[in-house]
Amino acid sequence: MSDTNKAFELARERYAALGVDVDAAVERLKTIPVSLHCWQGDDVVGFEGTDNELGSGLAVTGNYPGRARTVDELRRDLDVAYSLIPGNHRLNLHALYGEFSSPTDRNEIGIQNFQGWIDWCRDRHHSLDFNPSFFAHPLASDGSTLSHPDPAIRQFWIDHGIACRQIASEMGAAQGNACINNVWVPDGSKDSPADRKAPRERLAEALDEVFRVAFPEAQLLDSVECKLFGIGSESYVVGSHEFYLGYAITRHKLLCLDAGHFHPTEVISDKISSTLLYVPELLLHVSRGVRWDSDHVVTFNDELQAIMQEIVRGGFESRVHIGLDFFDASINRIAAWVIGTRNTLKALLMALLEPRETLQDLERDGDLTGRLVLMEELKSMPFGSVWDHYCESSGVPVGAAWLDAIREDERRVLARRGNSVATASSENIA
Repeated sequence: MSDTNKAFELARERYAALGVDVDAAVERLKTIPVSLHCWQGDDVVGFEGTDNELGSGLAVTGNYPGRARTVDELRRDLDVAYSLIPGNHRLNLHALYGEFSSPTDRNEIGIQNFQGWIDWCRDRHHSLDFNPSFFAHPLASDGSTLSHPDPAIRQFWIDHGIACRQIASEMGAAQGNACINNVWVPDGSKDSPADRKAPRERLAEALDEVFRVAFPEAQLLDSVECKLFGIGSESYVVGSHEFYLGYAITRHKLLCLDAGHFHPTEVISDKISSTLLYVPELLLHVSRGVRWDSDHVVTFNDELQAIMQEIVRGGFESRVHIGLDFFDASINRIAAWVIGTRNTLKALLMALLEPRETLQDLERDGDLTGRLVLMEELKSMPFGSVWDHYCESSGVPVGAAWLDAIREDERRVLARRGNSVATASSENIA
């Protein structure tokens, strides 16, 4: 018996003493996918073949060697990342990551531009999620899209949103499960506006037009994403939390909560149970803001653990969709994917290994002392041994051993690509 298996057997006994079925927890973890975000691999450049600046308040820094420059390079890098992450997970695409044989504006894209991604994912048993790209375009240069006062510009972005929903629906039909299409727009104001109402009225009307055509929920789930502020929209964001919460409730849409889109002292873990009383499902963009919405690589911190605890304690696994949203080019980009995804799964496993019913029984009985004692003892339980066993049984490296594969890949492949254009850890893009 290997050292990993010995440690696992001891951990299983420890958890069994608390009434936790470790094997059931691991099996449950296998059924919960995480949606990896394509933009970590190329610093949100995309493949439109234009010189469009990222814009819309989105800032990036850093130039670690090895940025993916083509669709094939990005897919290859994703293959490496997936091979080091236990479980079978999804891929989240932005619209600017299509394959374009000729110049194609955002309002003209179609499923033909993403058939290569559908085929690639089918071969690897991944499923796709999608996002319209309301940034890095001349008609978004002033930081306004669906709420723009110019009807022609507004219609251009409405048409883009409509095209993206059609694409996402066809993706869902092809893969046999719903593709989540998440709408985030950068619209806002650097200084205090004189009229907060009119842009929000225009945004609501534009969204209604984007969502006018109904698609089967088995193919498409629509999501809307809020934000507190951004660079260039420090004083006013049209699509605020309150705006999109009301919109999601009244239009029966998913609400997307991004861990970096609120005040630095505000957390999304506390919002999960509240919002799920009123919206059908949630999409989470798991990120890590440092002082601002800076999209740092997800670490195994208290808020990540709290997010996963809320999902599991509330029994929300089937109503909360977990996506990642960070990008950092100050370190190896593939390593960033692996670090963030493995940490997310670790936090999920830790939550699944809680004796949930015991904790909630203690709470209902008013035994707050017992609840606190058990919660504190759980922090030193050997969940790491269960995680190592899960990795080993999934055929991926245990512990930090996966870094050896990254180092070798960097030496053999990434270093030959040279340095990237200035890019990196940035504000959230969706």
